[in-house]
Amino acid sequence: MIQTNFDLQSVNTFGISVKAKIFAAFSSMEELSELLKQFPNEERLILGGGSNLLLTKDFDGLVLKNEIKGFRVISEDEHEVIVEAGAGEIWHAFVLKCIEQNYSGLENLSLIPGSVGASPMQNIGAYGAEIKDCFESLQAYHIATGEMHTFDKAACAFGYRESVFKNKVKGQYVICAVSFRLKKNAHVNTSYGAISSELEKQGIANPSIRDVSNAVISIRQSKLPDPKVIGNAGSFFKNPIVANSVYESIKAQHPEAPFYPVDDKHGKLAAGWLIEQAGWKGKTIDTYGVHKLQALVLVNYGGSTGNQIYDLSSQIIADIETKFGVTLEREVNIL
Repeated sequence: MIQTNFDLQSVNTFGISVKAKIFAAFSSMEELSELLKQFPNEERLILGGGSNLLLTKDFDGLVLKNEIKGFRVISEDEHEVIVEAGAGEIWHAFVLKCIEQNYSGLENLSLIPGSVGASPMQNIGAYGAEIKDCFESLQAYHIATGEMHTFDKAACAFGYRESVFKNKVKGQYVICAVSFRLKKNAHVNTSYGAISSELEKQGIANPSIRDVSNAVISIRQSKLPDPKVIGNAGSFFKNPIVANSVYESIKAQHPEAPFYPVDDKHGKLAAGWLIEQAGWKGKTIDTYGVHKLQALVLVNYGGSTGNQIYDLSSQIIADIETKFGVTLEREVNIL
């Protein structure tokens, strides 16, 4: 059903109330094609789960919500299986379905909000894993020609919370289905310290992939707000990659500063640690602020505007630059 002057509050996890000139959902490539033909000259916004988005103004164009479903095995042998999911599937539900089939590889990415289609756009990652580790390919609708194109891992140009869909071909494609190469014989990844600690706390010495998933869920629920209860988009900032010399300068004042080597000359700082050290964790301004348990998460307690949250993020960026000489980059897409 096509709707006009549609309030987008219910389809973005920040719960920001802005209006779309035209709104419709599609559950097949044919429906998508028809909608694009019907409104050829409108500015377009494709929505998945609305979980990595901050809306700061009304959208004077066509908002299309991707609801393409599906789960199927493309191929398999005794060791591996390639599973395809529709882009409109809920990411966490898809992960749990893979775990039910005893397909390993995605369990560390449990409870990440959003849709399957958004996962390669962001190269989502958490707790020692990223999408690119298991990614096989994706099918995307080319808006200009109406053709379906296949993107393999190389074509996606994955980086840290990056892909070709966020820069070179941004706005040119609609992701319709994503395939993952998963293991049939469980290969658990407990390299991330918090997972090991949680498993130890639960008394689990030989974890299954379900145990790892449950540990990740427990960790996330203990410090991240549920978007259904408090509006948020998960981690608002990327962990900055800096030269070793920048870290050494920070370490001189803060020996406890977390740092994760990336290569011989660079490493990753923890953005949440920087924000917390600067005194922002738990800060509330009217109906929005920084979450009390996780400084990476900006929150809307109800009724806030996207501009208020954006301005807060700008203040944090400026403060971290002043205090540490490090420039934070927003992970969330701003519209």
